Amino acid sequence: MSIAEPSRASAGGGRVAVTGCVMLATIMQALDTTIANVAVPYMQASLNASLDQVNWVLTSYIVAAAIMTPPTGWLARRFGRKELFIVAVAGFTVASILCGAAQSLEQMVAFRLLQGMFGAPLVPLSQAVLLDIYPRERHGEAMAIWGIGVMVGPILGPTLGGWLTEHYHWRWVFYINLPIGILTLAGLVAFLDRPGRDRRLRMDWMGFGLLSLAVGTFQLMLDRGEHLDWFTSTEIVIEAIVAGLAIYLFLVHVLTAERPFIDLAIFRDRNFAAGVTLICITAFILFGSLALLTPFMQSLLGYPVMSAGMILAPRGMGTMLAMFLVGRLIGRVDIRLLMGLGYTLLALTLHDMAGFTLEVGFERFLLSGFIQGMGFGFCFVPISTLSFTTLAPEHRPQGTSLFSLMRNVGGSVGISVVIFLLSRGGQAARSELVQHLHPLAGAIRARPLPEAWSLDTVEGLAALQAEVARQATAIAYFSDFQLLAMIAACAIPVVCLARPPRRR
Repeated sequence: MSIAEPSRASAGGGRVAVTGCVMLATIMQALDTTIANVAVPYMQASLNASLDQVNWVLTSYIVAAAIMTPPTGWLARRFGRKELFIVAVAGFTVASILCGAAQSLEQMVAFRLLQGMFGAPLVPLSQAVLLDIYPRERHGEAMAIWGIGVMVGPILGPTLGGWLTEHYHWRWVFYINLPIGILTLAGLVAFLDRPGRDRRLRMDWMGFGLLSLAVGTFQLMLDRGEHLDWFTSTEIVIEAIVAGLAIYLFLVHVLTAERPFIDLAIFRDRNFAAGVTLICITAFILFGSLALLTPFMQSLLGYPVMSAGMILAPRGMGTMLAMFLVGRLIGRVDIRLLMGLGYTLLALTLHDMAGFTLEVGFERFLLSGFIQGMGFGFCFVPISTLSFTTLAPEHRPQGTSLFSLMRNVGGSVGISVVIFLLSRGGQAARSELVQHLHPLAGAIRARPLPEAWSLDTVEGLAALQAEVARQATAIAYFSDFQLLAMIAACAIPVVCLARPPRRR
């Protein structure tokens, strides 16, 4: 049986069992993209590392996963999808245990590299398996199931990571993968069919090397840029030059090679091209907003880690509810209308967040987060379905790899952009506010400052400076939310480029 043919596990209990297994794999990998972030300060003390050094724990995982995502399609066709899936789950589980047992920073970074390498194939393989075992008319339902793990995992990761770190130990952030990994591995061995493989398939090592270099250095630049003040750092300049040159040489290579690593003919499918563009935009908004919300609630509003996580929980609930609804509506409603509704909800809720104040109540957070989560659900499932509804089955392994790669790249760019603008925006807002804080300013003369902020005492000046910094940071947060709202609105015209699938 060729890898493009539907699996025989597509009927009865076999389909349910396989769906459960691949969902566990997806959730396990998706959780690890954010669950370790909360534990970084605790790792820093335990591993005796500086802040810059401990950040390599996150960077190493991101870079390794980015490099190993593109070759997933080739590895599945060459060595067998079931074999690759089993090796990836087993390797990811073992690497997680090693991360939890690490005694030094060097060990932790090395084990996180392994975790990223083995974790990279899990999401694209899960998507490819579900597309194969479900008939085409049920692809919307399959992508809704798959999307729950992909979307809810990063949202709930910080909450779960904070709970494990606070009540047990930061090492349990990694040990939690052991029972999930064992259960997933047992299910895959027992229920997943073994599609055919192509032993004669050859690797385009030149294309793979150039793409890996481009993706790896680009991810490194994005992850370390804020710590090194971007292009004032020689390291960042070198990484940007290497990434740009590598992607240029890669494009030249794939256009001239007889059998390139990535067949650019896949982008002739208009729906796939529109889908990978939209998933990049959606990941930009999702991960960018997540990078803003948690520190906003903790540092400016004073919520504890667990409380901030609980306030974000309705966001995940909204996503799951929307995915459930979309799974029922796909095939009955034009898929582009669902995506348009999703981006409209995202734009409206992010614009609403741009109007928050530092006195905002948690009820407004809950409502806005729930509706925003629904927006992500209405976007993600239709995008996943649209991307593969007209794509030839033989292109699915490569298509799912590129889909996951663009999702990861979009998320990384989103985080880097909003954090950069947050820092620069806070500085600009503070400079603007300070200009109006002197005894001769019109606002001060018209309405004198409270005694606690008196300009005549050292204590008053210190308190006033702290409040100015707080307000300036809030302005920067609200500006970032407005930017994300504009990006969500700009995604709507891209939706119109897609060709509507036939209703079933």
